[in-house]
Amino acid sequence: MERPTIAPLPGVPALVVADAPGRSATSLVIADVHLGYGATRDRPEGPPPASIDDLADRIRAAARAAGAGTLLIAGDVKHPIVGTPASLRPGIRRFFATLLGEGLRVEIVPGNHDVGLGRCLPPEVTLHPPSGVLHRGVGIFHGHRWPSDPIASAPRVVVGHLHPGVRLAPTADDPTGKRRCWIRSDGGAPPVRHGSPRAAAGRQEVIVLPAFNPIAGVESLNRERPRRGRSFLVRRFLSSAPARGFLLDGTDLGILVGLIPKETPGSGLVPPAP
Repeated sequence: MERPTIAPLPGVPALVVADAPGRSATSLVIADVHLGYGATRDRPEGPPPASIDDLADRIRAAARAAGAGTLLIAGDVKHPIVGTPASLRPGIRRFFATLLGEGLRVEIVPGNHDVGLGRCLPPEVTLHPPSGVLHRGVGIFHGHRWPSDPIASAPRVVVGHLHPGVRLAPTADDPTGKRRCWIRSDGGAPPVRHGSPRAAAGRQEVIVLPAFNPIAGVESLNRERPRRGRSFLVRRFLSSAPARGFLLDGTDLGILVGLIPKETPGSGLVPPAP
């Protein structure tokens, strides 16, 4: 099988993976949907623009734009970590009914927020183990724990969990200055877990997905190191080669020095080489 093409969907925190022309051979990969984020008693499914129906509409539009027949969610489908509140369950079922009604094949690699999610899923949804899945030859897992050895050593790996972003100068329209971004590291050695067989020789491309939920928290990677719980992903999968940041519109932010091993001096953003 030919090496699949991988490309961000312009302006959208979603990755398009295709190994041949056509809808059946094209997948849309997203992460960190966090259904129920910002929920209150009056709005148990979250506020606009991150309500369950808003997020389902965004995903449908992205799948149509990509011409995708498969949707793969790389973890954190829901926001409550332990269990699923009764007030959120009908919305989760409606969310998946909407996506399946679009004709999408839906697959999930669970994340750390997805405890108990399986009870809310329709039988048509494929739930992979938390150790990840090889999808069209690409290793996909959430990023909060070790994947299986075949996925950890895959030549291309896609993860979520980090909620990558940068803090830029604030504006009237964007007072926090926080912007979601992609992270791409190309050329690092595949990590080896203690006691596991040594990975095959070669270099690894790692792509970290921005959070799909537009109001979920963002790690300002040009200002601070990832908080506890997300440092594992950086330490084991992003520390052996320079990592570049890209805004959703494709703007190249340069190398995020905070993700390079400690012996590399400096911090913040390094402009791209001319």
